[in-house]
Amino acid sequence: MLTTTFLRLLRALLLAAWLPFLLPLAHAQNDGKPQLGLPRVALSAGMHRIDAQVAATPEQRQIGLMHRREMPVHEGMLFVFEQPATQCFWMRNTLIPLTAAFVADDGRIVNLVDMQPLSEASHCSTEPVRFVLEMNQSWFAKRRIAAGFRLGGAPFGPR
Repeated sequence: MLTTTFLRLLRALLLAAWLPFLLPLAHAQNDGKPQLGLPRVALSAGMHRIDAQVAATPEQRQIGLMHRREMPVHEGMLFVFEQPATQCFWMRNTLIPLTAAFVADDGRIVNLVDMQPLSEASHCSTEPVRFVLEMNQSWFAKRRIAAGFRLGGAPFGPR
């Protein structure tokens, strides 16, 4: 049987082993500054143009649109992952309401979810995807863009 002291020691050792990996993520979330200098890509949704910042590294994806107080109407953020997987997002430290479009490799929107500011509720893709496009909430709805619609742009290959 394990003693309480042994369990505390084991927990402390595990925390110490993971601390170097967790500190950069904690700092990235808590510095209070939005990331504004990411590379950009031009996307299209039919006749609508989107100027999207590209979050391609783990740290860039971790910070995402945190700490922004506003975002221009036709701007968004494209999260790019290394391989398709079920992607889940939350709104920790995110101050503006967003809609996330989970996007397949060919640009097809798999599903859309509205996300509320500062919520830690998890919102996931309904199938494996490599891309997630976050826009101001209702941007897609106002343009009657729904699941199944295909986005255009370099990340999604030629159309």
